[in-house]
Amino acid sequence: MSSTTSAKNGTWRNWGGNVTARPAREVTPASVDELAEAVRRAAEDGLKVKAVGTGHSFTSIAATDGVLVRPQLLTGIRDIDRDAMTVTVEAGTPLKRLNLALAREGLSLTNMGDIMEQTVSGATSTGTHGTGRESASIAAQIKGLELVTADGSVLTCSEKENPEVFAAARIGLGALGIVTAITFAVEPLFLLTAREEPMPFDRVLADFDELWAENEHFEFYWFPHTGSTNTKRNNRSAGPRRPVGRAAGWIEDEFLSNGVFQVAQWVGRAAPATVPTIARVSSKALSARTYTDIPFKVFTSPRRVRFVEMEYAVPRAAVTETLRELRTTIERSGLRISFPVEVRTAPADDITLSTASGRDSAYIAVHMVRGTPFQAYFTAAERIFTAHEGRPHWGKVHTRDAEYFAGVYPRFGEFTALRDRLDPDRRFQNDYLRRVLGS
Repeated sequence: MSSTTSAKNGTWRNWGGNVTARPAREVTPASVDELAEAVRRAAEDGLKVKAVGTGHSFTSIAATDGVLVRPQLLTGIRDIDRDAMTVTVEAGTPLKRLNLALAREGLSLTNMGDIMEQTVSGATSTGTHGTGRESASIAAQIKGLELVTADGSVLTCSEKENPEVFAAARIGLGALGIVTAITFAVEPLFLLTAREEPMPFDRVLADFDELWAENEHFEFYWFPHTGSTNTKRNNRSAGPRRPVGRAAGWIEDEFLSNGVFQVAQWVGRAAPATVPTIARVSSKALSARTYTDIPFKVFTSPRRVRFVEMEYAVPRAAVTETLRELRTTIERSGLRISFPVEVRTAPADDITLSTASGRDSAYIAVHMVRGTPFQAYFTAAERIFTAHEGRPHWGKVHTRDAEYFAGVYPRFGEFTALRDRLDPDRRFQNDYLRRVLGS
């Protein structure tokens, strides 16, 4: 399911249902030239321009009252270079289609997030990531970018060509131009063995450094109001391929993770006092399992329960302390939290506004079901995250502004200077960018 625009009144709505916008007009360009023309026309009409993918951001990063660009015709693989081991793909291509196409070619991305509904440009522009000791964000796998800038010209960048644009535009927030194509590093298709098992929260925290160091990809979900977590370790495997069986997969991924979970959310909304009991039952419903498959089948899973999310990156060394503070806050607050807290990691990277820019990071994500009041919980969590110089995910709920970001991103000024050069008239500005980057 993607974002929707209802024809009746032209209102655009995001996936989480918490952001709406009414663009003056929508364009669906079929080529880079058509997109460049749409940007030039918008400038003549004095309108701002925003591209929107599938609306999976919970912030208003893609909202506009100007020209809304939908990239669904800019899809598909342009080129596979087996010598360089890269693939160039059109910006509107959904990750799901890219993963399937690569697998057919015997190729794969090194790492990915846990959902694959988003477009490649939407996912990378907001810093979407998975978990990993050596790799995590999708943007860190980018080798080259093509974008239409504010004057309607097409700019290409890589480590060698326009390197200062490349440093910033891999996670460009839609502020530097509209990405039209992305070149990713790929590798021969490999197998991963996933080991999922329940583990006490205190043990995960005590052994976190070991669990992180001993696994290529470690993550866990903690169920608030319980001492339980579900851990997941993904490591490369020589095979053979042993996928999750159809029936077991349906029971665990669809029935428990989406079906029972959805019912638990409804009950929790109707009777908040039952949430701790439901959480204890939910945390025990998932049993240990091991399976081996190609990467996208291990890294990603369907998410059918609609939610709203906040996620912060804190320095990796601070993650256990941050989580202990979060647990104490939830216990003392009287809040009833029915959605697990997700914890992942990423190595430091060299992208200007990446949440892992220049520091090894751990991600802590808090969720609430769509339609439930999330402010009290998110505000309490954000207070803890910011005390540890946390950096919020650009596509998830947060209340930070440019002044805050200038303090937690050493290269923040580098990004805003580049934006001044590439978009002096703020053609790609919207309320969200005004807040997070300054005007």
